Amino acid sequence: MMIRRLTYFILLIFSVIDMAHAAKITAVLDSVTLLMGHKTTIHLEIVEPTNVEGELCLQPEQLIIPEIEVSEIVALDTIDLGNSLRQVNRDVIIQSFDSGEYIIPAIKYLSGKDTLKSNELAMKVLPVNVSHLETINPIADVEDIESKWYDFLPDFIIDYWVWILLLIVIIIVTIVVIVLLHKKELPNPFKKIVPKLSPYEAAMLGLNNLKEQNLCNNGQEKEYYTSLTDILRIYLQDRFGINAVEMTTTQINRALNENPETKSHKEMIRQILEVADFVKFAKVRPMPEDNVRSFNYALQFVEDTKPAPQVEEVDNNTGNLKI
Repeated sequence: MMIRRLTYFILLIFSVIDMAHAAKITAVLDSVTLLMGHKTTIHLEIVEPTNVEGELCLQPEQLIIPEIEVSEIVALDTIDLGNSLRQVNRDVIIQSFDSGEYIIPAIKYLSGKDTLKSNELAMKVLPVNVSHLETINPIADVEDIESKWYDFLPDFIIDYWVWILLLIVIIIVTIVVIVLLHKKELPNPFKKIVPKLSPYEAAMLGLNNLKEQNLCNNGQEKEYYTSLTDILRIYLQDRFGINAVEMTTTQINRALNENPETKSHKEMIRQILEVADFVKFAKVRPMPEDNVRSFNYALQFVEDTKPAPQVEEVDNNTGNLKI
């Protein structure tokens, strides 16, 4: 039994030794001569155990020697050889730009913890024949190209000049229309024509709206008298030409006394303005009857001073209407 175990152990050692010796890398050059600037291929056959990871110690654009560089590395295929071995085929494409005879050193391959080295290769790089070139012309000078004015414009203007021109035209037309409409030289077709109210109509509309708001019953006496006096001030300005909007109460009373049409009503306006001043500036809260009386005075003043209606008469001599 001891002899049998010893025999198995010796066979195992020899098997491991054989596998170690079986790992190898062989390099074959596609062509031993190469025209300068052209490419050729080194075919690599790598035999290694299947239970290890291998890596080629070359990279693209790496110099094998100063005159020869690696252009590309192509992974071809992997073949299972049996007995726990495999064959890995790789192509290394090389290139040289210097003529001469060179020795390509052994290419290294890491197989697990072992480093395999290939055989060396000899290669001759032939120079390019330039004897057929009779004359070599000097480098031509930079030629000046005649430039146009649009060469200095940005590219996006050249590409979209039609749309840019259209946009500029639209902007100019819009500006002209706005200016002309502002100067009232052209009628605005989009503007709704609202007839202007007469001073009497505007004042009556304001008083009716003020009455409907019912401000005094909501404790808004200040807002009530502010609106009431504003209606009267605008009416005095539009109806009689008294610039009441910019006047104080004293100035308004003086102007009413000097105007024959408003002189007889100055007392009503004075009382309205005085109560309004107390409410707005002295924060006095008026009695309800004061609020009603002020509104009635304003309503009566507007009604009494409204323009008399124009009467149309017929001229007996001409038969035409006369006002």
